[in-house]
Amino acid sequence: MQAPSIESLRHELALSLIPKIGPSIYRGILAHAGSVEEFFAWKFGKASKITRVTKSLWEAIQNKDTYLRKADEIIQSTDKKGIRILTLARPEFPGRLKLMEDAPMVLYAKGNFDLHPLRTVAIVGTRKATEYGRSITRKIIEDLAVYQPTIISGLAYGIDIEAHRASLGAGIPTLGIMGSAIDQIYPAAHKATAQAMLENGGILSEFSPGSEMHPTNFPKRNRIIAGLSDAIIVVEAAQKGGALITAEIAYSYNREVFAVPGNLMSPYSEGCNNLIQTLKAGIYTGPKVLEESLSWSKDNFAENKPTSKSLDLSKYQGDEKKVLGFLIEKTELEIDQLAFLSDISISTLAMILLNLEFDGVIKSLPGKKYRLC
Repeated sequence: MQAPSIESLRHELALSLIPKIGPSIYRGILAHAGSVEEFFAWKFGKASKITRVTKSLWEAIQNKDTYLRKADEIIQSTDKKGIRILTLARPEFPGRLKLMEDAPMVLYAKGNFDLHPLRTVAIVGTRKATEYGRSITRKIIEDLAVYQPTIISGLAYGIDIEAHRASLGAGIPTLGIMGSAIDQIYPAAHKATAQAMLENGGILSEFSPGSEMHPTNFPKRNRIIAGLSDAIIVVEAAQKGGALITAEIAYSYNREVFAVPGNLMSPYSEGCNNLIQTLKAGIYTGPKVLEESLSWSKDNFAENKPTSKSLDLSKYQGDEKKVLGFLIEKTELEIDQLAFLSDISISTLAMILLNLEFDGVIKSLPGKKYRLC
C-alpha cells in the first residue's frame, strides 16, 4: 500500500487534533472535500454545507496552523521511534474499525502485523486471574492455533497478558491495544512481552507519543478491541470491570460474544455467568462454536491457499484483476475488507463479485465473505 504523502498526512493528523472534530465530522469533510488539504482552503460559506460544521467550529478550524505544527511534532516523533500513523482517511486504516460510528480518527501502530487480518478473536478478562482462568486462556489459544486468527487483547495484567504470551508460544499473531501512549507500555512489567509481540503482531494505540494517560483512555481502548474483533471471548470477569465493558461494546457492534462459564462460588465468574444468563454472550465450550458462528474452516492456509499458478490472471483486467489478487493473497475476505483493500466502492465491488461468481471463479460464503473456487 502506497504511503500517504507527508503533506496529506500532516493535514489529516491536524484535523483530528482540532477540538470538537469527531469521526462523523471527519468523514463528512472527507466526503465533501475529498481531502483535508482542500477543505482547509475553503471559505465558511462552502464549509457550512457540511453537517455540524458550525460557525464556532469554523473559528477553531481557522487556527489550523497551530494544529499543523503539532502534527509536525508528532510525525517527527513517530518517525524516530518506528511508529506508523494511520488516519481514518487512508485505505490502510483497519477496515473493521472504519465501519464504527465512534471509530478513532488516528491510530498509532508498531510491529509486524496485518491491518486487515482474515480472522480476529479478542480474549479478555479480569486482571486478578485465577489459575483456572489462566489455564483456560492457554487452552483456548492452543485450540485456535489451527485457524491462525490474530489474537487481540489489552496488554493488561491477568487474562490479557496470558492471552498475548500464549499466542506468542503458539506462533499466532497477537495485537495489544493500549490505553496509554504508543511509546509508553503500561503496565511497565509487560515491556518484554510487548517487545516480543513486535515480531509477530504488535501494539496499537489512538494516543500519540508523549500524551498523558487518563482513566478515560481505557474505555476508549476497549471499543477498539471490540471493533477489531470478529468474536470476543470473556474468560473470567467480576460483576464490574473492563472486560465486561468490552463485551457490552462488542455486543452493541453485533460482534459474536462468548463467555467461559465459571464456578458459582467464584467472584471472578459472576460477570461471565451474568453475560450468559442475560443472553449477551453464548457459552464458550470450545473452538467449534467459533467455527460454526463465523463459518471458519480448518484449512491449512500454507498448503491450500490458491496461487497465481492455479488461476490465470492474464484473462482479467482492472478492478477484477485487483480483487482476484487480494483473494489469492488473503484466501478469504469479507466484502467490506475487499472494498477497503482495493479502494473500490461497495456498489461497484458487488457487481464485480457477482460477475466473478457467475464465471465460477469465486464463491460466496456466509457473512458476506468470498474466496476463490
